[in-house]
Amino acid sequence: MINDFVKFLTKTNALALAVGVIIGAATQKVVSAIVDDLLMPVIGIIMPAGDWREAQIVLSHSPDAAGKVTVNAIKYGHFVGSLIDFTIIAFVVYMITKALLPKEEAKKACPECTEMLPLAAKRCKACTAVIAA
Repeated sequence: MINDFVKFLTKTNALALAVGVIIGAATQKVVSAIVDDLLMPVIGIIMPAGDWREAQIVLSHSPDAAGKVTVNAIKYGHFVGSLIDFTIIAFVVYMITKALLPKEEAKKACPECTEMLPLAAKRCKACTAVIAA
């Protein structure tokens, strides 16, 4: 049973997926720190004063059984704040991945099978046709 589990981990992408989830969780902490500590204070200067995330359109007030007033409202401030957070986090993740991922090299197409090949290729890896320089 242990051997089957080891085969499962090595033959499937389960181990790569687990590593990806762990790295993703660590990256989430870094991105959240960048957004909360570096970017949101700057955005706070641009946005109007006060707690704008609490902005809402009140639809009705109604007392509950205990006499406490319940507010039924559309909380658009929270929605706008979530959109801003998402946009900033998506942009930061994009910039981090763009900086860390290797640059894609220029390619050319094989004239026989249209397989994409590096510019320095002399023979197609798919159809083995000789590629002219």
